[in-house]
This record gives sequence, C-alpha cells and structure tokens, in this order.
Amino acid sequence: MNGFDRLDRRYTTIICDIWGVVHDGGRLLPGVIERFRRFSDEGRIVVLLTNAPRPASTVQAHLDQLGLPRELYRAVSSSGEAGIAALLELGRPVGFMGTEEDRADLIGRGIEILEDGFTDLACTGLDERSDDPETYRARLEALAARHIVMHCLNPDRVVIHLGQREACAGALADIYETLGGKVVWYGKPHRPIYEHARSLAGNPPLDAMLAIGDGLQTDILGAARFGIDAIFVTHGIHEGKPMPDEFAARHGLGDWTPILTVAGLG
Repeated sequence: MNGFDRLDRRYTTIICDIWGVVHDGGRLLPGVIERFRRFSDEGRIVVLLTNAPRPASTVQAHLDQLGLPRELYRAVSSSGEAGIAALLELGRPVGFMGTEEDRADLIGRGIEILEDGFTDLACTGLDERSDDPETYRARLEALAARHIVMHCLNPDRVVIHLGQREACAGALADIYETLGGKVVWYGKPHRPIYEHARSLAGNPPLDAMLAIGDGLQTDILGAARFGIDAIFVTHGIHEGKPMPDEFAARHGLGDWTPILTVAGLG
C-alpha cells in the first residue's frame, strides 16, 4: 500500500500533469493506467493539465497513440489551447518561434504567421536547428529591441523526453525577460489555466481538488498559489530529489507543503 491508496475521499477532482507524470514523451510511465482506473473506481474525476504548446485535441491524440483510454479522464487543458485563444483574440498576424509541427498547429487553428512586420510573437519552443536556448540570444535581442511582445505557450523550462533533458519555450522566455522583453505567459503556474481546469471538472470546491505534478516551478507552485493541495512526483525533471525544505518560504506560501511526495503513479 502507498500514499495514493490512503488518499482522502474528499479529493474528488484530480488535476494531473502529463509530461513526467503520465508519460515521458514516447511511452506511458509505469502504473499510470492502473492508478487512473483506481481513481475512476473511487469516483474521482481526472482532468489532465499540461504546459504543452499544442491544442488540447493534439495532446489528446498523442495520449490515444500512447494507449491511455479516454474514459479514464474527463478532459485535457493545455497552455497551448489557452495561448491560441489569446492569439486569435489579438486579431492580427504574429511572428513565430518553434518547430514546423507547432507552426502548422497554429496555422490550422486560424492564426496568421508573418516572417517580419509583426508586433507579437508566438513562442512554442526551440526549433529543429538548435536545442540550446543560448543560441537564440541574438535573435531574442533583436526582438526585444523592436519591443515585440512574446506569447510563451509553454512555461516549462525543461522536460525529460525518453530519458533526455530538453529545453522548452520557458527557457527562451526567461532569456527574453532578462533582455527587457515583455512576455505573456500561458499555463502553469498561472491562475487562469487552473480556473479552466476547474471548470472542466464542474467547478468543485477548492478543498476537493488535488494537483499531481513533477515541476516545482509549475505544477507545485501553481497548485499552492491556486489554493489547492498537491502531490509532488520526483520521477520527472527533478531526478528523484526530495521536496526542498525552503520551497514554501522562498515563495511566500506560509506553511503550505505537498500532502505527499512519491516517485510516480505506480
């Protein structure tokens, strides 16, 4: 028996991270399907919450390919979906930084992308040419000098992809801010994506919600600031390290702490 098997019945809504908790980019992690079936049998609703810069439908299609049954979760909420909605509301073309696959996703959702002459830029991550955020510095400096507003569709700084660390859009946005550039962030740890996930679950009370995630600066900080309990998964980007003792104090969270620290869902 582990901590999940003793989970308080008041947690009727599980807000679960995907990358690093459900899968590693190429395969489901051990015990995920069994744990989700247990949640379902216990009458708990699972909403998957991800900082992926892709539309929710694309994220769900990937989960289908990996073999996660749709009946085991209620919905998917992604930072990409939130960012796309905001970009559409701008009503004007934007620049782009990311992979060609991500570019196609945005165009497919009706976003017009320009190579020049834009005032806003959609950043979904690094492109196919370089996986080192520092190699983008000169381009970011040029954008900052033009006062371009960066829309970061993935606040994650790094993920573990099939055992390898990969930089994400958040790493580029961090550099951009140090250069004086303005960044609009979508996804965890920011409140709007939690409100959206809560609505997808039927607007349960906060004390009935429980977040599960492996990112301290995204999943865990986001849950704490939103006012819900959390379980910290050490398997992912923090490589088995324990929950930092000074985390709450560093972020002004009082005596808040995750209710559990676990290696994974299994």
